Amino acid sequence: MKYLVTGGAGRLGRSVVAVLASAGHHVVSVDVATVDGLPAEQVVADLGADGVAGALTAEHAPDGIVHLAAIPYPGLLPDADTFAINTRLAFAVLEAAAASGVGAVLLASSPTVMGYGAPSGWTPQYLPLDEQHPVAPWNGYAASKVAVEQLGAMFARRDPDGPRIGSFRPCYVIAPEEWAGAPTQQGHTILERLDDPALAAVALFNYVDARDAGDFVLRWFEHAGEVPNGAVFFVGAPDSLLRGPVGPALAEFVPATADAARALDPDTAVFSSALAERLLGWRATRTWRTELAEVLK
Repeated sequence: MKYLVTGGAGRLGRSVVAVLASAGHHVVSVDVATVDGLPAEQVVADLGADGVAGALTAEHAPDGIVHLAAIPYPGLLPDADTFAINTRLAFAVLEAAAASGVGAVLLASSPTVMGYGAPSGWTPQYLPLDEQHPVAPWNGYAASKVAVEQLGAMFARRDPDGPRIGSFRPCYVIAPEEWAGAPTQQGHTILERLDDPALAAVALFNYVDARDAGDFVLRWFEHAGEVPNGAVFFVGAPDSLLRGPVGPALAEFVPATADAARALDPDTAVFSSALAERLLGWRATRTWRTELAEVLK
């Protein structure tokens, strides 16, 4: 099979490309940059430019597309720009896939659609959070990800005979080199996040190893025709990025979650990936305990 990965040179993209390539697939990475040693055919292109997504999809004729390219987190650009860029990219990719007869498209969303961290306050209806919990975006980035999910659902409804479409919400992505001490997306190391729970509390202690997220991508493509078209999945580690029990930590750092947090087991994740396990047989196998075992001895 042939897969086109937008944003293939990024923190998540590199692992997605590696997993797909290791499974024997031909991978084309489309990004504004290249990476030495990436096991893919690398194309430098701006998918936001008029006609580029359509031309690349027609040229490479992939069986599936993983759409990761986006402004990657809130605050990098003004909200209006982030929203416009992320939604424009997703629409262009979906439109190109439909026009070129691509079999399946998987879109990257984000757990931030839940609305945690809102200046106006946020209280979950229940914990752990799952795909049925209402979204409540409060910035342009999170709103763009809700829109991306809805664009996927729209294309699925509009053309039932077109590409199979799905969206996934990867938790705070940890690239392989970050277990060895490289800085995470926020600029802290994993050990710093474990030593100071306030650093991870802003994301409700969620995380996922990029390789596990890559495994999810592969599993979704293998079963895309068997799951609901347009479905959304949380993709995260089975525990929290925290040395102690998660309920008391949530109550301390995010007081509005205190009531709901009482239902959580001490080592559980605040974001449930049970749907991915039930429908796809996917479960993350890497945790901070497995990946830092030697360091923590």
